[in-house]
Amino acid sequence: MWSLLFALAFVAASAAEGPCDITTKAGNPCVAAHSTVRALYAAYNGPLYKVTRGSDGKSTNIGVLTPGGFANIATHDEFCAKLDCVISIVYDQSPEGNHLVQRHKLVEASRHKITVGDNISVYGMWFDPGYGYHVDYTTGIPKDNDPESIYAVMSGTHYNDHCCFDYGNSENSVVAKNISQGAGTMEAIYFGNAHWQGNTGDGDGPWVGADLECGMYYGGGDETKVNNRSKSLPHEFASLYLRGGTDGMVLKGGDATSGDFMTMYEGARPNCTIAGTCHRHGDHTYQPMSKKGAIILATGGDNSNGAMGKFYEGVMVLGGTTDATDDAVQANIVAVGYKNLPPPPPVLSDYTDVGGDCAGNNMEKSTADTAEGCAELCEMITGCAGFSHNVDKKVCWTKSATCSKPTTGNGFEFYRRDAGPAGSMAV
Repeated sequence: MWSLLFALAFVAASAAEGPCDITTKAGNPCVAAHSTVRALYAAYNGPLYKVTRGSDGKSTNIGVLTPGGFANIATHDEFCAKLDCVISIVYDQSPEGNHLVQRHKLVEASRHKITVGDNISVYGMWFDPGYGYHVDYTTGIPKDNDPESIYAVMSGTHYNDHCCFDYGNSENSVVAKNISQGAGTMEAIYFGNAHWQGNTGDGDGPWVGADLECGMYYGGGDETKVNNRSKSLPHEFASLYLRGGTDGMVLKGGDATSGDFMTMYEGARPNCTIAGTCHRHGDHTYQPMSKKGAIILATGGDNSNGAMGKFYEGVMVLGGTTDATDDAVQANIVAVGYKNLPPPPPVLSDYTDVGGDCAGNNMEKSTADTAEGCAELCEMITGCAGFSHNVDKKVCWTKSATCSKPTTGNGFEFYRRDAGPAGSMAV
């Protein structure tokens, strides 16, 4: 196995190289490549994703700063200045054109800013329960028992135990009518701490798993239920891997900012006798597989959407990759330099709750989970004197003036900006 030092030197020698260049050279071409962060090929110069505004329904594509480079979010920030955009398409950078589109709710485009490289700002995808993407009709994606390998970068700090934060091969929702087609009809990376039918890894999770339909598994064979080799991956950015061979599977995981992949499982697929679920939705098996060739992100094959997570990049390649290829891809991911932004200082402390609502003087209506989020919106709008926030409906109205006699009973609370109307602070 290559050492990380050697692999990092390999990346440094060809800085623009992406994971799909690495796998293609190794004989495993990408058939899907999705990221809102960066190009996954050295020569890629097309769009990474599309944003759509809620205010007028208009859309624009977000490309890269340079061929093979990071996302150009200046376009994103200018177009989405009102913070009312969603990511409506995540483009497939591979030649196959397997673009991800809406299955459930679409993620807020400007919610999750991070940095990469030399403090270059980009956006990841923040998923709460109820959100998800897919593409039903694909080209080039392995089906049935054909081998494939899948890589992804997700987050080990934003997850839950619900079904299913997945990326990979799944059923066609139209053909399946959003119902499970049985064991072996999926092969996707799962990331979380679900204990499906008692399945578990070591510690508290999250663990890298394989969603093979009718079960998310952290191991197979005799370790179908309990795999203590599968270690928790509580990293801010976690690199994940699933290899689906013709007669077995491999799971790997690691820190996407340093170190090597760790092999969490290598061996036979889940044992149907131990799993106890292969009879559901027909008499199926995990060996051989009967993969259907659609692609999902942040949702289960059967349309389940209770999971949460964060997604930064993922690729699907033909065939089973070697350990040397996996090490090179991991080193390439580490070289990206993923970092979270430091938490901003709270701004709500500079506002006063007047004890009711101030009617009128409306400026802009937005979605905000908290009063703090609404205050942050007010700070970016010239002339904002305060805001009304409804915590139950998650509605924020920025206001151009305050009032002396607040009213009660409508579910809104008005917060006055203590320093007076905001100046032009948008960035």
